[in-house]
Amino acid sequence: MRSSLSLLAGVSLLALTLPAQADDGELLILDWSGFEEDPYWEAYAAKHGDMPTYSFFGDEEEAFQKLRSGFRADVAHPCPQSVQKWIEADLIEPWDVSKIPSYMQVAEVFRTDPTFVQDGKVYFIPGDMGATAIAYNTDELTPEDVSTLQVFTNPALAGRISLPDVVDDAYALAYLATGTTDWTQATEEDFQKASAWLREVHPLVRTYWTDGAELAQLMGTGEVLLSWAWNETPVQLADEGQPIAFEREPQEGSSMWFCGYVNIKDGPGDEAKAHDFMESFLQPSVAEYIVTEWGYGHGNAAAMEAIDAATLEEVGLNPIDGPVLNQVPMDIRLREQMVKEFERIKAGF
Repeated sequence: MRSSLSLLAGVSLLALTLPAQADDGELLILDWSGFEEDPYWEAYAAKHGDMPTYSFFGDEEEAFQKLRSGFRADVAHPCPQSVQKWIEADLIEPWDVSKIPSYMQVAEVFRTDPTFVQDGKVYFIPGDMGATAIAYNTDELTPEDVSTLQVFTNPALAGRISLPDVVDDAYALAYLATGTTDWTQATEEDFQKASAWLREVHPLVRTYWTDGAELAQLMGTGEVLLSWAWNETPVQLADEGQPIAFEREPQEGSSMWFCGYVNIKDGPGDEAKAHDFMESFLQPSVAEYIVTEWGYGHGNAAAMEAIDAATLEEVGLNPIDGPVLNQVPMDIRLREQMVKEFERIKAGF
């Protein structure tokens, strides 16, 4: 499997200096860096003769503030916890799914979710998904060591641990470690327990990684022995012969995440092209590409069913035994608490 990690690292640096990659001026996608790769818009270009224009963001709060401050885009790529917030901020409008035939290949759970579909109007279409679990150095740690998430509290690993600088992934870990497997049912007490657990782990953390390329560097050099990681990183490192494994079945469980696309309200470009882009992204060829080249899953459920079980196991997307915390939409008030508290924890408070 060829990894996108080195490419993503370069694109991330480029994104800091260039506001947009300009191509088709009638469609601007506000996206995570890396998603401008050719296969994602191949069908779109076949119809319109060029790729969309892309502008990049580093996290969803940055994208939200960028749009709130007046940046104009046609389509954006948030994850589910942001959707209600963006709706309430009047930033997005429904998709016309009659113009996106492949939408009917999206799993029913997404087509019926009350956050994504409100009053029969579709506000969010899933695009990519993956697993978050324990990545570890097999030369230094054993399967028994990582059989529990409490390994992150082991003082012997001080300075050799990395956690994601992503509030949803960090709290998914903390909720699981403290006994919550469904954060839509989390209470204030559950939130406080999870926050206290993150505070306990914080002094042991060497760094909070921001993307897969950074984590691959940290684990590839042996600087970091243990991380809560997206599946692409340990799978890629193992494929390169590095002593890195991925444990998705610790006793407390692991997590699954997904992100997707929204239609920005009153976008400056061509609305028909926005829908053509979404249809392009949902093609089976994109599903095959994102699985085999990036190690992620795809929003086209029918296309995912056509991918053989061995390939899914190779990239860490196979079904597992044990608890799974799905990063589905939660009460936005709780998420805002998480955002604020995570910043305090990282700052040492």
